[in-house]
Amino acid sequence: MQQSAAATSKRLAREYELVYILTPNVDPDDADKVATRIQEVVARLGGKITKVDSWGRRRLAYPIKKSSRGVFVYVRYIGFNDLVAELERNLRNADAVIRFQTVRREGVFDLAEVTVDPEEAKFSRIEAAPLEEEPEPSFEERLGLTQKPREREEEDFLDMSDEDDVVPGAAAAPDSTDEK
Repeated sequence: MQQSAAATSKRLAREYELVYILTPNVDPDDADKVATRIQEVVARLGGKITKVDSWGRRRLAYPIKKSSRGVFVYVRYIGFNDLVAELERNLRNADAVIRFQTVRREGVFDLAEVTVDPEEAKFSRIEAAPLEEEPEPSFEERLGLTQKPREREEEDFLDMSDEDDVVPGAAAAPDSTDEK
């Protein structure tokens, strides 16, 4: 009877995926602070980070805080729901983070039995933003009031000088190679 009581008091953890987006011009030191804070919170609340992947700078589906790009970071971890709440609270207070989302995955785990590859759970340093990034569209361009300047040159357009040779609605002339 004591053994079944011990088994029911054992707390099983769940696996979560977290994706957070940093500002596009984030300082690498600020990105490291966010990563360090995530590691500290997970360690303090008894969770384990199983995988970290930096997806780099990507275009956002819609502008967030007047930015059309962001630095995406994916983190998979195992922990309890109090860990999720604390991580989200810390991300909400971080100035460099513009969005985040946590998703619970299927299955439950015993934290003592989970093994983690240290190379997969290591945060990589975010590189500084490149200086020659495409300019943000103006307010008028985003609303569609003005058009962006065309990047094509005149040479890209077809030369329509041979228009006289083609009669509209006429069938193509038979090939001389086709013999009956």
